[in-house]
Amino acid sequence: MFLGNFLIGLREGLEAALVVSILIAYLVKKGNRGALTPVWMGIGAAVAVSVGFALLLQLVVAQENHFRIQELTGGLLSIIAVGLVTWMVFWMRRAARGMKAELEGRLDSAIGMGAGALFVVAFLSVGREGLETALFLWTNISHSTGSPVQPVGGAVTGLAVAVVLGYLIYRGGLKLNLKAFFTWTGAGLIIVAAGVLGYGFHDLQEADVLPGITSLALEPANFFAHFGAVGDWLQTIFQGVLNVTPKITWLQLIVWAAYVATVMFFFLRPTTPAAVSPAKTPQTASS
Repeated sequence: MFLGNFLIGLREGLEAALVVSILIAYLVKKGNRGALTPVWMGIGAAVAVSVGFALLLQLVVAQENHFRIQELTGGLLSIIAVGLVTWMVFWMRRAARGMKAELEGRLDSAIGMGAGALFVVAFLSVGREGLETALFLWTNISHSTGSPVQPVGGAVTGLAVAVVLGYLIYRGGLKLNLKAFFTWTGAGLIIVAAGVLGYGFHDLQEADVLPGITSLALEPANFFAHFGAVGDWLQTIFQGVLNVTPKITWLQLIVWAAYVATVMFFFLRPTTPAAVSPAKTPQTASS
């Protein structure tokens, strides 16, 4: 769980850090440092709302006494989280190049409207990333077995590294190939999301919404148990990388494989640039 949550925190955190660095750098470049205060307030509010959202999810779902409702809620939230993250992965790949110009355009419009507009631009720009990250991390951490120290530690470490990278990019001390970064981390995040999706369907099976909870396809825990202490490490690595449960149902395995194969194919498929039509030559009028 540490590796999966580290990847989530790193990628999602860097996206938010890039948004923040673009907003701050543009205002500083424009010499409008007075506008930084409402922007920082909007960023702080977005972070607070995201953390509050994760805590609210934990409070509501964890305190639910009815097991079936708890599993149903967790399963649906997991599927929603995977849907949001999948959309985000493809959106970031397509819109990364134009994100800077889009944010700067929003800031130009907001500057003329006052501090409230700047607060809203910063809040919405960072808040969208924050809420997606909070939901995805919560679903991943809530399904972890054993102590939550590893999954929470992975998420915090990933976010911390993202903040450092974002600061270095802002200061100009780090040149990062964002296209390659988001391609590689996006592929890794698809693997993590597949595990969360599998968790979601497993929860729905435990809630008796879907059948097949006793139809097991794989039992990694039993397989690795034959290797003793080494097997414990191998199982931890296996579950951490693929983000799967110790016992995998057939439905869970089919959903996992179908998601990875389909989404990875479309994500890694090379995009062909639009064909440029040749310039039209003026025709000579016939007399």
